[in-house]
Formats: sequence, structure tokens, C-alpha cells
Amino acid sequence: MNAGQRGVTLIELVASIVIVSVATIALMTAIAGVTGHSADPMVAEQATAIADSYLEEAQLAGFCDPSYDPDHNSATTCRSECTTSACAGGCGGASFGAESGRASFDDVCDYAGIDDAGARDRDGNAIAGLSDYTVTVEVVDSGTSLGAPALDASAGQVVRIDVTVEHAGLAAPVRLSAFKANVQ
Repeated sequence: MNAGQRGVTLIELVASIVIVSVATIALMTAIAGVTGHSADPMVAEQATAIADSYLEEAQLAGFCDPSYDPDHNSATTCRSECTTSACAGGCGGASFGAESGRASFDDVCDYAGIDDAGARDRDGNAIAGLSDYTVTVEVVDSGTSLGAPALDASAGQVVRIDVTVEHAGLAAPVRLSAFKANVQ
């Protein structure tokens, strides 16, 4: 090479092409891994929103069935009359016959045993785009206590509501829980 000429040799050119190619492949592999899992947060957020919706609906229901009035005195409250396990003991739920559907659920115990294939609204209609989710609701009315002095489930004072949402795209089911106290 003459002293006045400038440039790169063929070996230098091939080496730089190899280095840039390896860096590009590594970058593309990293981007593919990230975009391949980009829907996972959306599925998890939707599952959480579904669970929250079912949980809020159950929490807004009454503690006792409106028909529950063992002493036939409208002046006494559910709090004073419900002294056994709410769902199993008769303050709410199946003791008053099966409700015709979620739209007519009037106490928290009615929500026990919901097992929906696909998220549904309160009227039982499938929600578009959410058919791949499975929603289950459990109302625990024994072996649960809350606060100090403790409200006791076996005394008809509190229930725990557990909502579980599953989807094939989730690593683990989404589970939300809340307590409902008998303060009526």
C-alpha cells in the first residue's frame, strides 16, 4: 500500500461484517423474546379486572337473604338474628331456594359455587373477547375470623369471598379474596 492511499484490507472488512452480524443477531433474538411475551401482561390485567368485578359484585350483595327473618320481627336485624354459619346455617344462600340466576342473587352466599366458562356479566351474558377465562367463586363461612375482637364466621359475623380466574396464558391463576362482615 502506498503512503498516500487509505482504506481497509479485505480481512478487516470481513471481520467488521462478522462482528456487526453477531451483534444484530443477538439484538433480534432479545427483541423476539420480549415481543413473544408482550401479551402476557394484558392477559394478567384482564384476569385481575375480571376477578375484581366478580368480587365487587359479591361484596355489594347483602349478608343475609332478605327473606331471612326467623323471629318474624322486622325491627330485628340480620346482625342480631344470624348467629350461625351464614351460608351453611341458613342466613343466606341455598336455604331460601336457588336463585334463578346471578341477576337475582340477593345475598353473598348466593355467589358460592359460581363456575363460569368465560367471563359473564351480572345478567349471565358472555362478555365478548373474554371466553378463554374461567371464573370460580367460593364463599367461606367457617374457620374464618376477622379483626380484634374477632368477628367469627361460625357465629354468622363474617365470610371470606374467594374469586379465582384462570387462563391458558397465565403462569398461575389470579385469586382475589375479601371479607364481608355482617354489620346490617
